[in-house]
Amino acid sequence: MDEPLLDLPDPLTPAEVGELFGVHPQTVWRWAKAGKLAAFVTLGGHRRYHRADVEAALRDHADRDTTAPERDTTRAEA
Repeated sequence: MDEPLLDLPDPLTPAEVGELFGVHPQTVWRWAKAGKLAAFVTLGGHRRYHRADVEAALRDHADRDTTAPERDTTRAEA
């Protein structure tokens, strides 16, 4: 069985997840809304994220090439 990557409580808040990915908590909320990251809603209406789901997303993020594609600076002539 895989050892946990994170020494954080379960479940995680959007701020904790955002800190791990280096993004704003609002971005984490958008990822959840888009289905990119599994979340659940507490009785108080707050989104939370299971540590195992975040660990899987972190592994997937690390496995992908994170370099941005080069920007096309040529313009089409009208």
